[in-house]
Amino acid sequence: MSAPIVPAQAGHEALPSIPIDLWVNTFLFGVLPYIALAVMVVGSIIRYDREPYTWRTGSSQLLRRKQLMWGSVLFHVGVLFLFMGHFVGLLTPHSIYQHFISAETKQLVAIVAGSIAGLICFIGLVLLMHRRFFDARVRQTSTFSDNAILIILFVQLLLGLLTVPFSLAHSDAEVMLRLSAWAQGIFTLKPGIANYVAGLDWPYQAHLVMGMLIFLLFPFTRLVHMLSAPIRYVWRPGYQVVRSRKLGAQNG
Repeated sequence: MSAPIVPAQAGHEALPSIPIDLWVNTFLFGVLPYIALAVMVVGSIIRYDREPYTWRTGSSQLLRRKQLMWGSVLFHVGVLFLFMGHFVGLLTPHSIYQHFISAETKQLVAIVAGSIAGLICFIGLVLLMHRRFFDARVRQTSTFSDNAILIILFVQLLLGLLTVPFSLAHSDAEVMLRLSAWAQGIFTLKPGIANYVAGLDWPYQAHLVMGMLIFLLFPFTRLVHMLSAPIRYVWRPGYQVVRSRKLGAQNG
């Protein structure tokens, strides 16, 4: 016998159900960004404090050195331009650059420059992956995290390049402005930022999620060496090597 249906009490309305896709969108683009940034910052600090000697990349430069050189140069040059392009392009408010360039022109410049940098980075990454996965000696010196991060970066680059035709289809720069508002809202703690990217084409959303995954993995992989650029060597005083006369007499 089924239980009787109890009518709602007077004055109490039933709570509206929230669609599951809205929950997922809110978590992925309204909560996950803060989790990813917190893990990247705190995790990197803890790793540097507790395991400073792991703050480096493993060296295999004696194996297939020429391919490593070309792949590394192309990859790092492409990544540098992509990072700066995303950083400046997404985090610069429209109210600042609208006096110099329209949103539509800015989007076109970003598409052209990003495509060139993305292809350069892609070629370099393919060279690095070919060397690491198809050379038995290099493969033996690789760790699981080394291989995994290369594959993740490869997928991320493909997703980024895949957004280009979708961006060309939105010549009014609406999507670019929505993505910029989402990125800026993260750092200004603006509520409801997930709404900016709700309903965007799947390559954009997948690209964002993959980017946050990279942030989450950052402290646990060789990617931390990005924070160890040897800038201090620019102003470091020189050293002079002096041989001890006493040591020289003993060796003589």
